[in-house]
Formats: sequence, structure tokens, C-alpha cells
Amino acid sequence: MSEAVTASPSSAGENPRHGRRRFLLQLERFALLIAWLLIIAVFGFIAPETFLTWPNFSTIFGSQAVLVILTLGLIIPLTAGDIDLSIAQVLTLSSMVIAVLNVGHGWPIGAAIAAAIAVGLLTGLLNAFFTLYFRIHSLIVTLGTGTFLHGVTLWISSSRTIGGIDWGLVNATILTRFLGIPLAFYYALALALLLLYVFEFTSLGRKALFVGRGREVARLSGIPVTRMRLICFLASGVFASIAGVLYAGTSGSADPNSGTQLMLPAFAAAYLGATTISPGRFNPLGSMIAVYLLVTGITGLSILGIDTFVQDLFYGGALVIAVALSQLVRGREESLT
Repeated sequence: MSEAVTASPSSAGENPRHGRRRFLLQLERFALLIAWLLIIAVFGFIAPETFLTWPNFSTIFGSQAVLVILTLGLIIPLTAGDIDLSIAQVLTLSSMVIAVLNVGHGWPIGAAIAAAIAVGLLTGLLNAFFTLYFRIHSLIVTLGTGTFLHGVTLWISSSRTIGGIDWGLVNATILTRFLGIPLAFYYALALALLLLYVFEFTSLGRKALFVGRGREVARLSGIPVTRMRLICFLASGVFASIAGVLYAGTSGSADPNSGTQLMLPAFAAAYLGATTISPGRFNPLGSMIAVYLLVTGITGLSILGIDTFVQDLFYGGALVIAVALSQLVRGREESLT
């Protein structure tokens, strides 16, 4: 009985500290989401008649589905410790393949989409081959691959935008809506949830994370490091090609230079997303929140009449800050373990 009495002051003294620590950890997990809500509140207060409208948010959610899926594809190799700089050009080439085959050669839209997905798969295989077989850093390989794909895109399109893509794809992507939001948003959400399940609840996702944290340790632990990196490259290419399919459906056309402008936002969202939900780790929901936070800020500034150059300032600054924050969070997590 006396032991119970003497133990209670100690436990009572520890509880407040544990409670504060848990609160701070939860606050960190959802800080980005809170920041997004604050941005909405600020712009809503400044320009309620234009910003706080359902058509505005419907446009934001639907128009950024392509960027969300591209970012999801990017975080897959990043999780395994690789960088894919070709991902935006895979998107561009995939959308152009659909346009060329469907509009120029009369292919059914389903066959054109299958060919576009094959482009992403083949690119992922090519990136993996040069990175893993020749042991060249993925940064160099994917930079070269992306430049090559850009040249292919300009070649097959004759450096021009091709419009007139099958109306069925446009209808299934942007015109058909659920709760006022284009279906493209729900496709992106479904892929984010699928990737979340793989990362959190499958051995495949855990192995990819382990490989990213330390390849030699993972190899000594019996994890097939080369195979995991191959799978991540293939998945990255497929996600990028899916983003290309949605891009073609969103615009009804394919622009040979469209992918270039999406690379920086994707990296900014990927690293910014690594500071929330699962701090210190690239994660799908965090990346999705980061995309919409950045786009909401840019949309609000545009509504206020700020010039378009603010987009580059916003994305560039966000990338630098996000990388710094993610490194700080990851370093703290590693020190605690």
C-alpha cells in the first residue's frame, strides 16, 4: 500500500510532461493542415466575395489533381532514396502519345491510354536499368532521361500543341462532377489512399522506407534492395503517365512543354508534405495537403491582383523552406531513435 502511495507523486509529475509532449507531436503532425486553414481564413476575410465561393474551391480541387498524382509518383522513389527528375517529362510525353495516337492516327481512346501507361512503365524500367546496373546516381540518369523524353515529345508533336482529344476522356476527367468537384480530384484522392495503404500497411512499403533510410543496413537485413528500387522506379513512371492521362483529359489537348512547369511544384509539395501527418517521411496525404496549400496561397494572391511572377516566388521559396524543415524533422526523429 505504501509503495502505491509513494509511486503516485512520481507518475503524477510525469503525466503533464508526457501530455505536453503528445500535444506538441500532434500539433506538428497537423501543422500544415492548420496552416492551410489559416490561409483560407485570411484570404476569405480579405476577399470573401471571390475567394470564399464553391466554384473557386471546386476549380482548385479539380485543376490540381494532375499535380497531386505527379507528386505522389515523385515520393515513391524519394522514399527509397532515389530522385526521379524525368517524372514531369513522362507526364508530357504520355499526354502527347494520347493526342498523337487518338487525334492523329484515330486510335480508340482506351488503346491510346494503354500506350501512354506503357510509356511510363518503360521509362521507369530504363531509369532503373541505368541506375542499378551501371550504378549511376539516379539524379544524373533521370535528368538525362527527362531531357531525352522532352526531345521525343517535340519530335512526335512537331513542337506544337495537339487538341481534339476524344471527348470521352474529357468527360470522365473534368466535365463529370460529384458534389460539384470534377472526377479528376477523386482519382487523385483514390491513388493517394492506395499509396498510403501500401506505405503503412504492407511489407512492400515498409521495405521501401527501410531501403531509403539505409541501403547497406537494409541489404544486411535481407531486404532485396535492388528489387525494391526497381519497383519504385516502375511505380513512379506509371504514376507520371497516369498524371499525363489526366492532363490530356483536363485540357483536351497536349502541350509539348507542359511538364516543365510542374517539376518545381511537385518537389515543393513532396518535401513540404514530409513535414506533416508523418513528419520526417514522404507520405501521400501530407503531399496532397501541401499541393492544395500552395495552390490556395497562389490563387488567393492572384485574386488580390498580384502579378503571375508570384507563382515562381511561392514555389521556389516553399521548396527551400520545405527541404530545410523536412531535414530538421528527420534529424530529430533519428536522434530520438
